[in-house]
Amino acid sequence: MTTTVRVRTGRLALYTGLVALTGLFLGPFGWLILTGLKTQGELAASPVHWLPDHFQWHNFADAFTQIDFLGYARNSLIIALIYATLVTLSSAWVGFGFARLDAPGKKTLFGILIGSMMLPQMITLLPTYLIFAKLGMVDTYWPWVLWGLSAAPYLVFLFRQFFAGLPRELEEAAIIDGAGYAGIFWRIFLPQSWPVLSASFIIAFTWTWGDYIAPQLLLSTDRTTLAVAVMTTYVNDSGAPVPELQAAASVMYVVPILLVFLVAQRGFVAGMSTSGLK
Repeated sequence: MTTTVRVRTGRLALYTGLVALTGLFLGPFGWLILTGLKTQGELAASPVHWLPDHFQWHNFADAFTQIDFLGYARNSLIIALIYATLVTLSSAWVGFGFARLDAPGKKTLFGILIGSMMLPQMITLLPTYLIFAKLGMVDTYWPWVLWGLSAAPYLVFLFRQFFAGLPRELEEAAIIDGAGYAGIFWRIFLPQSWPVLSASFIIAFTWTWGDYIAPQLLLSTDRTTLAVAVMTTYVNDSGAPVPELQAAASVMYVVPILLVFLVAQRGFVAGMSTSGLK
C-alpha cells in the first residue's frame, strides 16, 4: 500500500468517524424536531411512529402563542446577560490573581476552588434559598448579580491557564512604568484575552439560559425564565403535559443558543484552545 493510499484511507476513516459522531449528537435534536411535528396519537402509537403522516407545523405556532413566549425569553435573556457579563469579568480577575500573584497557600486555594466544581448544585439549594430569602432577594435578579460577582471555578481555571502563559516581561515593563496590578490587568492582560473572554461568555450564557432549578426556586411566575415556562406551562385541562407543544417550544428555546455559538464560534474555539494545560 502506497503512502498516498494510506493517507486517503486514514482520512476516510477519520471523516466517517466524525460523521458518525455528528449524527450521534444531532440525533436527539432531530428527534425533538420530529416530536414537535407529530400529533398526540402518533406520539402514543406503538410501535414507534418514526415520521409524522402530516407535518403539524401549527404546533410551533401554538407553542409560541399559548404562553407569553417572548416575555419569558426576555427574562431569560436579561438574566443570562447579567450573569455572563459579570462572571466573565470576575473570573478573569480571580484567574489573573492565581496566575500572576504570589501568596502563601495559593496552590491550596486553587485546588479547593477546582475541587468545589464536584459539589452538586442540589447540596447548596436550600441554604442558597434561605440566604436570599432573608436578604429579601427572592423574585429579583440580585441573586444572579451576586453569583456573577463571585466568579465560577471552571472559568477561573480557563483564565488562569491563559494568563499563566503570557510572558513576564509584559507586567515587568508595566511595573517599571509605575502601573499597579489592577492597571496591568485592565490595560494589558484583559485586552489580550479576548478569545477566553468569548469562550467564557458563551459558556456562562449557556449555563444561565439553560438553568431550570434556580429560576424555578427564586422567581415568581411572571418573572420566571423560558426554561421553566417550557417545562411547566404546556398542560391540558386535566393538568397532563402536552408533549408535542413542549417539543416544539424546546426547539425554539434552543435556537438562541445555537445562534450565539454560530456567531461567536471562532472566538470560542480560539479561547478553548489557548487555555490548554500549561
